[in-house]
Amino acid sequence: MPMRIAILIGAGACLALGIAFPWLKTPAIVALTYGLAALGVAVMLRAGQISFGHAMYACVAGYTVAFLQRSWPDLDGLILVIAGVAASLAAGAVVGIFVVRYREIFFGMLNLAISMVLFSLLGKFYELTGGTDGLRVARPTLAGITFERAGFETALLALILVAALALGWLVQRFFKSAAGEAMAGVKTNETRLEYLGLSVRRILWNGYVLSAGLVGLSGALFVLLQGLVTPELGYWLRSGEFVFVAILGGAGSALGPFLGALAFEAIKLVAAAFLTGVWQMLLGATLIAVILVAPEGIAGLLRRKPRPAAKNEFNGQAEEA
Repeated sequence: MPMRIAILIGAGACLALGIAFPWLKTPAIVALTYGLAALGVAVMLRAGQISFGHAMYACVAGYTVAFLQRSWPDLDGLILVIAGVAASLAAGAVVGIFVVRYREIFFGMLNLAISMVLFSLLGKFYELTGGTDGLRVARPTLAGITFERAGFETALLALILVAALALGWLVQRFFKSAAGEAMAGVKTNETRLEYLGLSVRRILWNGYVLSAGLVGLSGALFVLLQGLVTPELGYWLRSGEFVFVAILGGAGSALGPFLGALAFEAIKLVAAAFLTGVWQMLLGATLIAVILVAPEGIAGLLRRKPRPAAKNEFNGQAEEA
């Protein structure tokens, strides 16, 4: 079965299961938001750069949604999401100017430092941000339609599935484009790109802004689902989970982050039900197993083709005789 058809069938099955079993809708939406965020992390992983602070863009988008709804309570949910993504893109464009000057651990730690500054500021300015209590976000209309809780979650699940399919396809096209190949070139030999007359900083900045927008979209959708935004949305542990999901699923393709997110959420649900208190250990063991068995992640394991059986030399000679 072609991969595209399998993905569409999987998306349809996810929506159908969410409708048939309402208790699955919230975990499915959370998993898909994590998948979108991990997809943003995967864009930078293509250039060999790991960010331990990308959750700050989910936080920027989430607080943008909350501030706008506080000022204009009647704004539609789609407008709030678009505004949140725009804010994360703008923040990524500014921060990216500085962080793309650095590589490897310095790149990751600088992103972490900036995200923790934002986390601290959001906790300090209580009158504006609500401090550690955060800000409530009332359930908005979606495309002008008012939903009850169950209907809102179904509509949100359908919306995020469409967004995941569209953005996954676009990011996969980006990976195969000249810009995506240039990102991969930064990982292997950026000096050669400079000799070809390409600006490595410009290449990384473009990828960084794209990744910030993807993480921002995940944050805006997560806040609409949760109905609350707190500084914890931008904490470094959340950034670490995004990196974990991207590596678990496989950052080499756009499908990998979503597979990793589904596995991540499934493990948490199972562990919460049967192995309370050790779910972190179970996640760690799963990641170690995937790295040892399939270094390219779950997606790489699915793409792996079985090797043809080796022909026995003695039998081959016997057959010829």
